[in-house]
Amino acid sequence: MLSEIKAFFADLAGEEKPKVFDEGDYRVAAAALLVHVATLDHQLGERDRARLHALLKARFALDDAMTAELIDAAVSAERDAVDFYRFTHVLMRSLDEAGRIHMVEMMWEMAYADGQISEFEDNVMWRVADLLGISTRDRVEMKRSAAEKAGAADRSDE
Repeated sequence: MLSEIKAFFADLAGEEKPKVFDEGDYRVAAAALLVHVATLDHQLGERDRARLHALLKARFALDDAMTAELIDAAVSAERDAVDFYRFTHVLMRSLDEAGRIHMVEMMWEMAYADGQISEFEDNVMWRVADLLGISTRDRVEMKRSAAEKAGAADRSDE
C-alpha cells in the first residue's frame, strides 16, 4: 500500500516510476525467453502480444498493468541479451524442476501460437530446454502436447 502511495505521488511530481521488475527477477527471464520465441519469425504483433500477455498473467497471477510492465521489461532484456544463458541461469537458480518444465511448456505454447514450428523455433527450444536441464524425452513430449493443443501437426524427426 505504501509503495502504491509513493508511486502515485511520484507520478504527480513527474518523477520516474520505480521499476517493479529488475534484471534478476526470474519472471523477467521467463518472459524474455517467451518474447524471443514469439519474435523469431517476425516482430511481436498484437496476436502474439495478446498470447504472451495471457500466458504471463495466468502464470504469475498479475493484473493487466503489471503484466504489460513485465512484457516491456522482457522486451528490453531480450533486446540487450547476447545469449540464453543470462535468462536460463536465473531460472535454474529460481525454479525447481517442475517450474522449469512449466517454463518450457509455456515456450512451446508461445511457439505454436501461429500453428506451426519453424526450424529456428525448434532449435531454440532444444537449446533452452537443454540449458534448463529438461530431458529430450520431456521436451519432445511437451512439443507433441503443445502441437495437439494448437491443432497443429508435429512433424519433428525426433
